[in-house]
Amino acid sequence: MNKRDLKMKKVGVEYMDQYHALLRYVFQVTDQQLNSIGWQEKEFIRAKFPTMEKADVIGWFDHDSLISQVAVYPMQVHIFGKVFAMGGLTGVGTYPEYSNMGLMHKLLEQALKNMQERGQTICYLYPYSIPYYRRKGWELISDKISYEIKDYQLPRRSQVPGEVRRVKTDSLELKQTYDIYASHTHGALVRDDLAWNEYWLWDPDDVMAAIYYNGKGEPDGYVIYWIENEIFHIKDMIFNNEEARAGLWNFVSAHFSMISQVEGNTYTDEPLAFLLEDASIREVISPYFMGRIVDFSAFVAEYPFKPDSVDREWRFTMTDPVMACNQGSFLLRIAKDGHGNVSRLPEPEPDRISIQTMTTMLMGYKRPDYLAKIGRLQAGEAVIDMLEDAIEQQTPYISDYF
Repeated sequence: MNKRDLKMKKVGVEYMDQYHALLRYVFQVTDQQLNSIGWQEKEFIRAKFPTMEKADVIGWFDHDSLISQVAVYPMQVHIFGKVFAMGGLTGVGTYPEYSNMGLMHKLLEQALKNMQERGQTICYLYPYSIPYYRRKGWELISDKISYEIKDYQLPRRSQVPGEVRRVKTDSLELKQTYDIYASHTHGALVRDDLAWNEYWLWDPDDVMAAIYYNGKGEPDGYVIYWIENEIFHIKDMIFNNEEARAGLWNFVSAHFSMISQVEGNTYTDEPLAFLLEDASIREVISPYFMGRIVDFSAFVAEYPFKPDSVDREWRFTMTDPVMACNQGSFLLRIAKDGHGNVSRLPEPEPDRISIQTMTTMLMGYKRPDYLAKIGRLQAGEAVIDMLEDAIEQQTPYISDYF
């Protein structure tokens, strides 16, 4: 097979059928899986159509046949109280007979350059292979905690001033509840219609939602769930305060006579067991989303470092396996008010860090002190202490999937 016969170009909606055929082949999405959530293939393609119209999709073609592809959704995320433009990478796949030709590396490089041009300074993805994406500059930035609670372990009812009411999953109030929560939650997506469409795409038809309203009638949290085979499945639960958390668990516990256990996921760094009277529940922590700084200088210009009484500086050398703009030696200056800026240095510096480590550090998933201990960050104690003080302490919350 001659690589010179292949051509990279934008994938338009006229290639929708080929786009989904490639995805279904690579990820082995079967008719049975689609039917299990109430989808027919044509319905699935129609649901993806408006998403693909908004996405930046590029691929390799063998004549007029699409053989390798990536898609980037235009999204936004909250990072320590500021909204950043983010590229949501998805739809990654290559037919096996075209593998080991460097096609995906070139696609990812072009996708990142396109993000840079659009001002998307960070990229999220759900990885099918963590080692692969680490080699391309991505790193883990969030976890998922899956739990199982037996019916007899459910929390006892707490007295709360508010109430829980079930709502439709497409209700405006549900979206507004999420918007309030996400606005003060580090790492969370700003969910527009595209993000909500992806959020619901793989759920069963009978998924339900319930909102907790406080004593003033204001929404303070929700639980998204379905019940099947005497199991209460929690897709997600968010709450702005302890009152809302207690109110939502009152609602879950009210199903005691209908269920044998609760199975769910939480996306914070706080295990649920400690909050329960019977803490002997099953919890499994697994890595969830990966992130990547696209353009380091542009990202730092927006990034909110913690203010201090003095200006701070750090000279270092950074590596990036794909983006040339992030390779080389840099001077990071952080002003007293927390604003940062980056300039290039002509000579190599002894302090060293990779774009992967820089991403997970600035996103708050791993702290500078820990990264230095495991050899991912090479710098002196004074620099480590400065970074510890300069970076907010909050791990990202990401409950989406795309």
